[in-house]
Amino acid sequence: MARTVTARVALAAGAVALIAGVSACGASAADDKDPEQRSFALQGKTLTIDSDDSALEIVAADDHETGRIEVTRWFQGTVAMGKDPKVTWSMRDDTLKLRMQCSGVVADCAAKHRIEVPRGVTVKVEDGDGSVRARGFEDALSIRTGDGSVHVTDSSGPLDLKTGDGSVRAEVTSREVRSETGDGSVHLQLGAVPDRVESRSGDGSVTVEVPEATYRVTTETGDGGVDVSVPRADSSSHVITARTGDGKVTVRTAN
Repeated sequence: MARTVTARVALAAGAVALIAGVSACGASAADDKDPEQRSFALQGKTLTIDSDDSALEIVAADDHETGRIEVTRWFQGTVAMGKDPKVTWSMRDDTLKLRMQCSGVVADCAAKHRIEVPRGVTVKVEDGDGSVRARGFEDALSIRTGDGSVHVTDSSGPLDLKTGDGSVRAEVTSREVRSETGDGSVHLQLGAVPDRVESRSGDGSVTVEVPEATYRVTTETGDGGVDVSVPRADSSSHVITARTGDGKVTVRTAN
């Protein structure tokens, strides 16, 4: 009886080690050397990207046909004990829906999508889990992700950026920026004098860099220093609000 119990314990320990070993490897979408591409018709001047679990790269493209978006998909996945993994994409009205199915006792999957959007389209992103990068937007851009970093560059339209867990970065000329993270740093580098900036972190530093001008600045931190070196006036129409629950707040003139 003792030998039987010992064998069962050893077998269970081996299974746990195997599962841990497989999970630790970590699938990478970059390993997909033969990505798929597809074109979708876009009705109107707005696009909603609804993704459950994928890294996203969203690009405003000058040379794309009006009324169509181009999507490239990378995917790697294995399921040792469960249904075969798969990814799907579909377009209905103005919503691009991206889904990944990857479940089982030992499941390891990763997906990435690059979405090229014609100029002049307002974009809204809802990503359940994954980093989001975007560049080149002159129209309004809204990004929400539950878990992942957000990084926007080379854009001038209004920005509304939010992640539940991850950093937020922007190097833009937008005149209106709202940014929020539950856990992570915020760094905004603005190349044009903004009308309004609202930035918040639950746990992390907040840094706002702006061109030389006079600003109405409001700051708050639960635990950390505050460094404001821009000219200030309560009558200014250029408003900056920067808050964090735990971390340093910096508002300074961009170099």
